[in-house]
Amino acid sequence: GRALLVPTTCALLAACVVGPDYRRPAAPATHDYAPTALPRTTLAAAGAGGSAQQLVRNMDIPGQWWTLFHCAPLNALIDDALKHNADTEAAQAALQAAWENVRAQRGAYFPEVDAGVEPTRQKIAHVLASPAESGATFYNLTTAQVSVSYSPDLWGGNRRQLESLVAQANAQRFQLEATYLTLTTNLVNAAIQEASLRAQIDATRSIVTDQEKITATLQRQQALGDASEAAVAAQQAALEQGRATLQPLEKQLAQQRDLLAALSGRMPSDIIDARFTLEALQLPTELPLSLPARLVEQRPDVRMAGEQLHAASALVGVAIANRLPNVQISAGIGSAAGKASSLLTTGTGFWSLGTSIAAPLFDGGTLKHRQRAAEGTYRQSAAQYRSTVINAVQNVADVLHAVQSDAAALASAELADRAAARSLAIARQQLALGDISAVAMLNAEQSWQQAEIGLVQARANRYADTVALFQALGGGWWNRHDVAAWSP
Repeated sequence: GRALLVPTTCALLAACVVGPDYRRPAAPATHDYAPTALPRTTLAAAGAGGSAQQLVRNMDIPGQWWTLFHCAPLNALIDDALKHNADTEAAQAALQAAWENVRAQRGAYFPEVDAGVEPTRQKIAHVLASPAESGATFYNLTTAQVSVSYSPDLWGGNRRQLESLVAQANAQRFQLEATYLTLTTNLVNAAIQEASLRAQIDATRSIVTDQEKITATLQRQQALGDASEAAVAAQQAALEQGRATLQPLEKQLAQQRDLLAALSGRMPSDIIDARFTLEALQLPTELPLSLPARLVEQRPDVRMAGEQLHAASALVGVAIANRLPNVQISAGIGSAAGKASSLLTTGTGFWSLGTSIAAPLFDGGTLKHRQRAAEGTYRQSAAQYRSTVINAVQNVADVLHAVQSDAAALASAELADRAAARSLAIARQQLALGDISAVAMLNAEQSWQQAEIGLVQARANRYADTVALFQALGGGWWNRHDVAAWSP
């Protein structure tokens, strides 16, 4: 009976874990991203980026989703950036540190064993009795001791602390995934923006060339008396305005190249061979669409918020355990002798064994308020989790609206560009025959310029919307193997 009493009591105490047991919040019950179902297929348009796109429910996302754009320079740039980017390296190191903290906390499950040797030279006052066997006031003493201490985890405080640290490490894992997704998304968006700027620069140069031809026509007509000086001056002003728009575009292109270098972990002075054009990017024709219930499993920010909530829940248990009695078992064995060579001789040994029980009786309310603070942090984390979920669903909804709207905008932009080009061609012929005024010609020019730039921007918007949707749905991190996530 007595032989079973102690281990049974210890087992019952060990099974006691105070504090709330964490349960993941329920997934959103909604099944769509708008009050009415969104169209599953977008409008198609001619030219680069004009393909129709189809939303495929529950389509899996590849870990390297950017390869769906079928751009070899982009694939190579991202592969290189993942090896040199400092942010992903820092996230990897933070994840390793988080798991090392988990391992360190696991050590609290085991007894702590210390060993030490203490050689001393001592002098005793004449008014005191000498502790030395010889009675000398000067003597040497060498003490060697092994001590063991152990605090049973009676209330599960250590288990809750470990649970919190594991959750924090998992949160850091999803922080790594978010860093990875942000990097790859920024790189693809930077490539798209560079392609858009190059197309806008080409269109602007074409516009300037055409304006130079019109200016020369008006100058010839002025020489023949068929055009006024005011008309020529207005056309020259339009020409210079067209030339002036090149500088801001070229500045933005240079800054975009600097951004690509920085994202790749390089200096702006380093050469990046990749050059991007809209024609080199292929718009994916199938886009994934996940239900909100699945979205919370895919988004790194939502998963990270969930782990932070888990960590806060466990810390409530830690705070409660700190308010309860604690038991510490200690033991020691050693030897003390006047000479180190005599440590193992008979009569020099000593040992001790003891247990202490301590309970907080009065601490000015410190432990109580720490528990309340932990409970408040838990409620805060719960609210932040709900906010993160709502923002994630809103993010996807916004992108889905943009996918539909920008597809229609591109189709309209192409029609507007063709109409403006026809109008300009007709106006050019009429100007040569003197059938229209210079003001009418300028209006036709401006309409064409706006249509050309608008078409380029509309094409780039569709690529950017596609990138935004892959990002909003989590980026397929669960399928990637190119960046190893450190784990214990």
